[in-house]
Amino acid sequence: MTQPDFQPTLVGPTVTIRPMSASDWRQLFVAASDPEIWKVHPVPDRYTEPVFRKFFDGGIESKKAFVFIDRASNRLVGSSRYHDHKPADGEIEIGWTFLARSHWGGATNREVKRLMLDHAFGFADTVVFWVGERNFRSQGAMKKIGGVLRDGFFERPVSDGTRYVIFEITKDHYQNGGRALLV
Repeated sequence: MTQPDFQPTLVGPTVTIRPMSASDWRQLFVAASDPEIWKVHPVPDRYTEPVFRKFFDGGIESKKAFVFIDRASNRLVGSSRYHDHKPADGEIEIGWTFLARSHWGGATNREVKRLMLDHAFGFADTVVFWVGERNFRSQGAMKKIGGVLRDGFFERPVSDGTRYVIFEITKDHYQNGGRALLV
């Protein structure tokens, strides 16, 4: 069985998603250095250079990370990645997503999620999103795009006891009307 392409270039009407590269460091850090982005996030100091460096280096090492490019300005405005592909379960995670505040509240999040979900459903039946227990902003965004909350709280081995909720979107739900929530 061939491995899926975890770092394609995906082009939407206003955003291009492309693989993250080491040369993206400076511009992506500028986009991420706003403390308000991380205020309700499980890692609230990710706007600082050493903490963001760890996040960025992890993305590069994963070989599944992306940057978002605003097509009008050609600026990096965020990033995301695929994670924890489980072929036997038909599942993959989309996570580590952030957007510059200049792109909050508009169509960018929906466009990015649509592009990444369209691609993921080529090799997975379920996409999951881990969201911090207190990150109500991201939880609200997940509900708006049709994410279904799994029961309970979850912890990652590396998260120092931080609790998460998990939202999922299934291929069937997405293809039978859920995709319309992202247009």
